[in-house]
Amino acid sequence: MYLSMRGILIRHIAVACINGIITLVILLIAPLGLTAVITNTIMVVLSTLVTSAFVDGVVRFLNPGETEMLRNAQAQKAASVIPNRNYDELDRRP
Repeated sequence: MYLSMRGILIRHIAVACINGIITLVILLIAPLGLTAVITNTIMVVLSTLVTSAFVDGVVRFLNPGETEMLRNAQAQKAASVIPNRNYDELDRRP
């Protein structure tokens, strides 16, 4: 599945926010201070964001062929969309 950079970033942020919400719910049940709960939740969100981005990079490193095939397919598609015209051979009517 191919995602743009914006799609990848949105996916990472969504995963981080979901983990943060789960952590917030769990920590609000525990008898901790509000500052500890907020700090811990923010740390979980940031660590999830960094970890998911790192794992995505590892997967991209391990599958370079698929990424290269996608780049080639996009280049071929872009080249086929633009027609080659020879303006010297145009039939011009007076």
